[in-house]
Amino acid sequence: MTKDLAAFAKKNGVKYFMISFTDLFGGQRAKLVPAQAIADMQAEGAGFAGFATWLDMTPAHPDMLAVPDPSSVVQLPWKPEVAWVAGNCVMEDQEVAQAPRNVLRKLIKEAADEGLHVKTGIEAEYFLMSPDGSQISDEYDTAAKPCYDQQAVMRRYDVVREICDYMLDMGWGPYQNDHEDANGQFEMNWEFDDALRTADKHSFFKFMTKSVAEKHGYRATFMPKPVEGLTGNGCHAHISVWDAPGEKAKTNVFAMDPQSGSQTAELGLSEKGRHFLGGIMKHASALAAITNPTVNSYKRINAPRTLSGATWAPNTVTWTGNNRTHMVRVPGPGRFELRLPDGATNPYLLQAVIIAAGLDGIRTQADPGKRYDIDMYAEGHKVRGAPKLPLNMLDALRAFDKDKGLKAALGDEFSAAYIKLKTAEWNDFTAHFSQWEKDNTLDI
Repeated sequence: MTKDLAAFAKKNGVKYFMISFTDLFGGQRAKLVPAQAIADMQAEGAGFAGFATWLDMTPAHPDMLAVPDPSSVVQLPWKPEVAWVAGNCVMEDQEVAQAPRNVLRKLIKEAADEGLHVKTGIEAEYFLMSPDGSQISDEYDTAAKPCYDQQAVMRRYDVVREICDYMLDMGWGPYQNDHEDANGQFEMNWEFDDALRTADKHSFFKFMTKSVAEKHGYRATFMPKPVEGLTGNGCHAHISVWDAPGEKAKTNVFAMDPQSGSQTAELGLSEKGRHFLGGIMKHASALAAITNPTVNSYKRINAPRTLSGATWAPNTVTWTGNNRTHMVRVPGPGRFELRLPDGATNPYLLQAVIIAAGLDGIRTQADPGKRYDIDMYAEGHKVRGAPKLPLNMLDALRAFDKDKGLKAALGDEFSAAYIKLKTAEWNDFTAHFSQWEKDNTLDI
């Protein structure tokens, strides 16, 4: 694990470092720092004006410093003279409580204090579009059911191969790539890891995918629903909890209770695994404000049937076994998949809200409720008592604001800042006049 960035630069021929942080809206911000200056930056941090990004600050706030975490450093495979490193935001010697990576680090420590170490894997879907984003990049990608289309994936082989090669070089353990369920849509899977490592990789993956796509003359987008009528971009999270971090982990707490050695019969989830799932179910509507953070997100969650025949997105708070039509599925013992998040979710806040909800579930011994083993797309109308997910971003923000427990777990400063800025974003959206309004009300 890297500790000295100056030594890393000398050993690897790095000339510049990108000291990066992610703001509340998931925007990736960075300073480009010469290697000759990195020792001072590692000690003191790179300076930013927080107000100039999506953080709840004013122009009068002092400098915000992003202090690089050397354990996160990644040499850009496509530009090896540059290295990317995640920064932890500090202001006047205090960690910035609303900064997403700090929110996640705080919750990881809380979980560790209780002997719980969350590991996750994410499935990041994206579209390859024309440079202006007006259409998908492949004019021949027109099948009604394009998922796993081998001709279509091979027409974009150069992009897919280059990204996967880089993941192999970085030791991420990628194990499959495919054309996804929408025309122009792709997905790459790599090995699961500790929550902070997954968040850093997720953040870097988005940067890398966009950079490689631009190199090939395309535009990669993780927008939840970039093309009307097609399946949207999900970001499914596979979740498990272990007795130790990293390679020290021996026991999957979701599969087996390390103290009693007991394992529940239902789908191979231990008692703690079931309670963690209960926390996710308990806070699901509020969770959506984080996992589905944009106006466009709700075009995916509440979409009508797509060209392929299925949205692959939930709209009701239900869980099941190995069945992809629900918000949560348990595909096998010792883990479950949260299918709610979309491509716009902030990599750090996604992990943070999973841990926050899950910890609350364990602490309160939350029950996940009835398991449904039906096709929700065909028989969802038969479900009684399960809450519907929010219909829009405002409903999600209101649900989050009402969830005092989840807000407190994520931090009062973060929660207040997030609600304030996201409500302003919603208000900006509602002030926009659309062509639809003229088409439907001009002659009324």
